[in-house]
Amino acid sequence: MMFATTAFSIDAMLPGMPSIAAEISPDAPAHAAWVLTAFVIGLGFGTFFTGPLSDAFGRKKLIYIGCVIYVAGAIAAWMTSSLEWMLAARVVQGIGASGPRIVSLAVIRDIYSGREMARIVSLSMMIFILVPAIAPAMGDLIIHAAGWRAIFGAFIFFAVISTVWLGVRLNEPLAVQDRRPLRLALMLSAVREMLTHPTVMFSIIVQTMVLCMLFTLLTMIQPVFDISYGRSDSFPYWFGLIALMSGSASFLNSIIVTRFGMRAVVTWTFGLQLALGIIVLSLMYSGSKFDFPLFLIWQFGLFCQAGLTVGNLNAIAMEPMGHIAGMAASEIGSISTIIGAAAASPMSFFFDGTPMPLIAIVCVLGTVCLVLMQRMNRIEKAA
Repeated sequence: MMFATTAFSIDAMLPGMPSIAAEISPDAPAHAAWVLTAFVIGLGFGTFFTGPLSDAFGRKKLIYIGCVIYVAGAIAAWMTSSLEWMLAARVVQGIGASGPRIVSLAVIRDIYSGREMARIVSLSMMIFILVPAIAPAMGDLIIHAAGWRAIFGAFIFFAVISTVWLGVRLNEPLAVQDRRPLRLALMLSAVREMLTHPTVMFSIIVQTMVLCMLFTLLTMIQPVFDISYGRSDSFPYWFGLIALMSGSASFLNSIIVTRFGMRAVVTWTFGLQLALGIIVLSLMYSGSKFDFPLFLIWQFGLFCQAGLTVGNLNAIAMEPMGHIAGMAASEIGSISTIIGAAAASPMSFFFDGTPMPLIAIVCVLGTVCLVLMQRMNRIEKAA
């Protein structure tokens, strides 16, 4: 649930965009989408500080603080009628969400390492994928039952349940003697160590591109279903079905990663997804009558790619950084989230009424990821 907080906070709002635009931004409906961007900005900003603070004061304290901030942002967003205040509240909510998102990864690194850590991250990623699968449908049901503002009540309930459960079930995993004082010199030293470690840097760059693919999909997915295929009413259910089915990829990864290794699984996945994208693009360009099924297959493949890569890339980057797990989790999450979201934002301008620009963008990014993974493997073998 900690892993899924960010995804739930974004995807549950997708069906509410038209209602939000009509109420708080009637003169500029397109600006309503900024409530998603504002959350990601807050998430990226908070991520810079959450890890170092958890290294200094302990994991559980930061999760508690993050929950309080997240709930406060949700309450403010629930009550406001102004777009400007809504965006500010969503930034606050994003800052709060950085607590569970980053600290939960550091907790896993505190307890596990190597391929076992990758397996646990993969199991957590199953929840990360399964929650977004049902989030749009849940948001749609909440909107019809109680209006779009009630979605923020669901956010509060979700955060409180996960935080209380963690407080009861988890002992503090970071011993006092293992904590790092919150000093600027130590923080700069940790950042320098990460930025000069080739494996960590390659992992961050590739993970950034994977998140850019996912954010680009989120930016274009509603127009594709609405304009390209005329299926806006059924969008939450198609989205949920594909995401739910792709949750099996994380479970598959938890099984095969201990046998084949993180790097091999990630590299193979990019190769397969690139091949799928090229095939689908070719069929669409040739005028196939099965455009919509092809797009669903491709979307399924992209979600599976996330399940087979993000957890492994996190584990690859975190493995050499066990002594500064909180700082490493912060920098990895912050850099990949902020740059990935920023790079995805202008991609919507390429939408031409068909899904082909979206698929082409992902193919280009996937090619770069494949090249970088092969380069990382060569550097590690030569070291």
